[in-house]
Amino acid sequence: MSDVAGGGRDGRVAIVVPARHASTRYPGKPMVAIRGATGVERPLIGRSWDAARAAADAMGGDVRVIIATDDARIAELAEGFGAEVMMTPEACANGTERCAAVLDRIDADTDIVVNLQGDALLTPPWFLSELVSVLRADPAIAVATPAVRATPVVHRRLLDDQAAGRVGGTTVATAADGRALYFSKAVIPHVPDARIGDPALPVLLHVGVYAYRRAALARYAALPESLLEQLEGLEQLRFLDGGVPVRVVEVDARGCELWELNNPSDLAPIEAQLAVRGME
Repeated sequence: MSDVAGGGRDGRVAIVVPARHASTRYPGKPMVAIRGATGVERPLIGRSWDAARAAADAMGGDVRVIIATDDARIAELAEGFGAEVMMTPEACANGTERCAAVLDRIDADTDIVVNLQGDALLTPPWFLSELVSVLRADPAIAVATPAVRATPVVHRRLLDDQAAGRVGGTTVATAADGRALYFSKAVIPHVPDARIGDPALPVLLHVGVYAYRRAALARYAALPESLLEQLEGLEQLRFLDGGVPVRVVEVDARGCELWELNNPSDLAPIEAQLAVRGME
């Protein structure tokens, strides 16, 4: 068993929503207004808070939801709609570091911390609850993260994006037991041209949500940033480089389109999906 695994099956859960103002691609992103199905505009951080609360309800029990930020404007906005806010250092390099920065302020009986990125407002609640169920069922698992099997259409789109020099998403290759072997912004695994379009291909599109054992999150904060993490721009590679196994949980999107707010051009498809789901 990994030295960052373990923990009880009935330990409490906290969901942390990391949010920063100084986004390189989209400064002030958490405060951007997003129109829902009824035409009402609410800030991104409020909608991500809603997604976290929906996941907490799906898990049942006493689940604490926290917004972790380094910006007083975001904190004031979040506290205005009733969120619990914890301030974090500006130096946090990614969402996992920001979750680790609040760990010592989360109750000691909280064994599992879930990271719902602050721009992932469309994440279905069962994505988070399934991760927690996997960790509760197997104390040997230290970190879990979801992935969706790419359809032939999505696989071709990823390959077209790659050929054009664009990053269409993050893919992950796994061992037979679901253990992550590697995450990449390149399309992995490589497959022969004749196999493209085969729905049985193990092409898994990673979804940037994480559930960590408390010890694994503390271990992450103590590890140096890895070269692979720097090159790929993928925070989860620090776990693999540091010898902490990551379990990939294949989930069913149930027809939901997933879209994160990374650029202003993402607003239209996100608002369209909110309308399709009837989300106010």
